[in-house]
Amino acid sequence: MKLADALLLSLSLALIIVGIHQTLTHGVQASYAIFMFAVALLFWFQYRKMQRPEEPPAPKKKTKSGKKR
Repeated sequence: MKLADALLLSLSLALIIVGIHQTLTHGVQASYAIFMFAVALLFWFQYRKMQRPEEPPAPKKKTKSGKKR
């Protein structure tokens, strides 16, 4: 995970927490925009994740007995 991806995910989770707090104190109408922005960041994170090229799995190491770990 790159730094930008980690920041997007962290920011969206922080906004969800802020949105929950706003919902409990001021109601859903006051927190709607915060939730929508958090969902947009989650979609952007997912889009960036899907655009990354797949890395082939690393080969498993063999022990001296010939068995895989």
